[in-house]
Amino acid sequence: MSDKKNYGFTTTILHNDRRKGIEHGSLHKPVHTSVTFAYNDARQLASVFQGKEPGFRYGRQGNPTISALEDKITRMEDGVGTICFATGMGAIGAVFQALLREGDHVVSSSFLFGNTNSLWQTVAGQGVAVDFVDATDVANIEAALTPATRVVFVETIANPRTQVADLARIGKLCEERGILYVVDNTMTTPYLFRPKAVGAGLVVNSLTKSIGGHGNALGGSLTDTGAYDWNKYPNIAASYQRAAPAQWGLAQLRAKALRDFGASLGPEAAHHIAVGAETLALRMERTCANALALARMLEADERVAAVYYPGLASHPQHGISTELFKSYGSLFSFELKEGIDCFDYLNRMTIAVSASNLGDTRTLVIPVAHTIFFEMGAERRASMGIAESLIRVSVGIEDTADLLADFKGAL
Repeated sequence: MSDKKNYGFTTTILHNDRRKGIEHGSLHKPVHTSVTFAYNDARQLASVFQGKEPGFRYGRQGNPTISALEDKITRMEDGVGTICFATGMGAIGAVFQALLREGDHVVSSSFLFGNTNSLWQTVAGQGVAVDFVDATDVANIEAALTPATRVVFVETIANPRTQVADLARIGKLCEERGILYVVDNTMTTPYLFRPKAVGAGLVVNSLTKSIGGHGNALGGSLTDTGAYDWNKYPNIAASYQRAAPAQWGLAQLRAKALRDFGASLGPEAAHHIAVGAETLALRMERTCANALALARMLEADERVAAVYYPGLASHPQHGISTELFKSYGSLFSFELKEGIDCFDYLNRMTIAVSASNLGDTRTLVIPVAHTIFFEMGAERRASMGIAESLIRVSVGIEDTADLLADFKGAL
């Protein structure tokens, strides 16, 4: 496959491994399970360890199977490089582990995945100040900035209430202030949106979700888009400044967060994710269409109190979503009217599965306040707009008519 032609998204991902040649003519990069890698020339081994030439050292820091996946994610996000981790949370944790120091400050969207919220709470107890703000308005981000602010962190579409951050204006603000802009792209995926377009320097993807797509492998990634000038970042150690500045961030992340912290992706999981990623565009087109159909049906039902989906004209950020995203994602949430028990409703479903993942081929439903957001308490849930009856839906690729009948029949 030639690099010189401008192929479409799916063609590029489908044939990406073959750009560099694959052992024995395989169509997929094989699963390399070796933990370590040998060199006939000890000087070459030293050169690889010192970063003077490419090569593999030890499985914790990558291997050919994982490297092939990293290259695939980089091309998806139009970046300069990617590091894969054992989970999406491992990727987010890497930002703290490798790039933040005591006394630093982070501004984060208050509308976050529950585990990300929990992580930032932990970080706040370890010497890094964290302010949570409503990121749907850039003015709230700007008001929270301090001279110690190193990172602004947002999600494209928040889980589970689907608030959409003021992505482009936040990116412009971060560029003006020289602040690293980190965007979690999990809910949109690089098929629907590339955060590089709004100035994000680092992009997070939970590969467990839509990119892997089949609920059979955990993984996460950080992609450097090339949009951030690492000369402006004060926490890069001198030992990682030997290469060109464009490589400083990835070099420190790979060493401090992957090598030292050890949240390494396994080769078997990398292979599952790489194969799943080949059908990302096809799956997203189907799941987005299903999600819009379900959201519209539920919004029109008198037994439903509210539906939260950026594809609905009633959504506060519908305009921004239409402007930025190819489609509106496969996740939405809704509230039942008082008197309808959310557990009874879910138990009457015959297709949708009560489970806690996102981006699967199957439609998954979960009562949010009682499960994934239970630990944070009623007060924090209320501040995030999470009602006790809120149901999150991760829409799958089932036939649309079957899903509509399931959700309506359960009502």
